[in-house]
Amino acid sequence: MNKNNRAFICGVKGLNLTQKEKIFLKKYKPWGVILFSRNIKSIKQVQNLTNSIKKIFNNKYYPILIDEEGGRVSRLKKIFTNTSFNSDYFGKLYNKNRKLFNLYFYLHVKQVSYLLNLLGINTNTVPVLDLKHPKSHKVIGNRAYSSNARIVSTIGDICLFMYKKFKICNVIKHIPGHGLSKVDSHFSLPVIRKKKKYLIRNDFSTFKNKKSLLAMTAHIIYNDIDSLRPATHSNKIIKFIRKQIGFKNLIISDDISMKALKYGIKMNTIKAFTAGCNIVLHCNGNLKEMNIVAKNSPYVDNFIKKKTLEFKNIVK
Repeated sequence: MNKNNRAFICGVKGLNLTQKEKIFLKKYKPWGVILFSRNIKSIKQVQNLTNSIKKIFNNKYYPILIDEEGGRVSRLKKIFTNTSFNSDYFGKLYNKNRKLFNLYFYLHVKQVSYLLNLLGINTNTVPVLDLKHPKSHKVIGNRAYSSNARIVSTIGDICLFMYKKFKICNVIKHIPGHGLSKVDSHFSLPVIRKKKKYLIRNDFSTFKNKKSLLAMTAHIIYNDIDSLRPATHSNKIIKFIRKQIGFKNLIISDDISMKALKYGIKMNTIKAFTAGCNIVLHCNGNLKEMNIVAKNSPYVDNFIKKKTLEFKNIVK
């Protein structure tokens, strides 16, 4: 990672890099690239794609991310079946039979990690540390381990430990907690009206003391902390994440093109950095939007460079 890299992560459109995407990546040097189902067809094809990305940066440890949670968020389903093993499954198994959970969860993480390493992907955006709430929107739902904060936190710790063992970096999400949301932040802005005291004891508690290098924000208003701005755009909430939750590593925004953020790509990007996000995430692979994000993203600072060295030590 050199001083010319910019502090954003972007997606790409298809199964291989277009000439325009290659020019874009060379010019703006994003901190990382994230892959989705649209980028996945076969093992060989993904290997070619990740190799071509790493070749541009001359860096075999260049950050390449994916959402491979299992269950309904499985980007690799064209390559392997991971849809039965969602977080809800593991949460229930943990409650029922600890010994069986330890075995099954270990095998699950080992299998996913083996495949990611084979494909040239070094970062999985798990664990989801949001609490399950029965009356909330299903956007989280069975992506959460449990409605019990202690169980979510414990499985989160196990998840981080195991992936690190298999040389995969992680992103905890959606900090400081998405579970209470009544709407899907992909399409509108959720507002959580619970008191701060309740949130600290419950939804926020699952993110405390997590040994993760990266955390992804929630595009959610927490009314009792900042009634005007969602976490991604709120310096009050980013400070709260730093001081009260105690997360000291890299904070990444959730996707800046989601409809919960209402200011357009340029201002959504600027406001995320102003609030204190270290890196901005843009996912849809729209080159026009990517150019706007890139031009409004600062160069990586010393803090990001230091953390990127730690990243390299995890994945090498």
